[in-house]
Amino acid sequence: MPRLRLHLCFTGVLCWLAHEAGSFALPNATELLSPPSSAGPGPAPGTGVPRGRRRRSLAPREVSAILDYHNQVRAQVSPPAANMEYMVWDERLARAAEAWAVQCVWDHGPPQLMKYVGQNLSIHSGRYRSVVDMVRSWHHEQQHFSFPHPRECNPRCPSKCSGSVCSHYTQMVWASSNRLGCAIHACSNVRVWGSTWRRAVLLVCNYAIKGNWIGEAPYKVGRPCSACPPSYGGVCSNNMCFTGLKSNQVGWL
Repeated sequence: MPRLRLHLCFTGVLCWLAHEAGSFALPNATELLSPPSSAGPGPAPGTGVPRGRRRRSLAPREVSAILDYHNQVRAQVSPPAANMEYMVWDERLARAAEAWAVQCVWDHGPPQLMKYVGQNLSIHSGRYRSVVDMVRSWHHEQQHFSFPHPRECNPRCPSKCSGSVCSHYTQMVWASSNRLGCAIHACSNVRVWGSTWRRAVLLVCNYAIKGNWIGEAPYKVGRPCSACPPSYGGVCSNNMCFTGLKSNQVGWL
């Protein structure tokens, strides 16, 4: 009997976190992919989890793939962004993501980090999915997101999402979220909404600076790189504010 394959999202309970006076953050976003069927036994041990992935984190090529995909999405936003910053890999964020992923908890965390860092989660069980497959569904939320017009953002931008959630996508393209660190872990058991997923693969991606602030747009609309922060010195690459640094091994200073 074919396995049940669903694509669901949830945003959880709204947590109001102070950012600036009168500004609050949306809850971090979570992606649910391919829950196991309620009928019949689960997959055989290791199904959908390549042998090399069972006890390791992301391989260098996977790091590059996730980072490149994020920058591709950021460079091609519509309407165009005037202040989109090129995203670089941050090892400290990746280590924090790994420390959380190995807990095999279907929730955002740790709580003290969530005050300062954005986080997208994705989980799947069943046939193998590449890390880009797990991230691509976040981008697909773009079809449900209507970018607020500048005139609508006086004094605060509205939230315009016609789907169940758009906050994975908006975190991906939040202009000032220019650092990314992710980790993946194969979990024996994960409790997901009251049911137990066996042999599930959990992806955690952390973003800094934290995005998804209520009342703010993800980026400024305009000619690419026409509103870059001064620290970029006017340098533009592929429609993004660029420092000249492309290394995947960038750490927090």
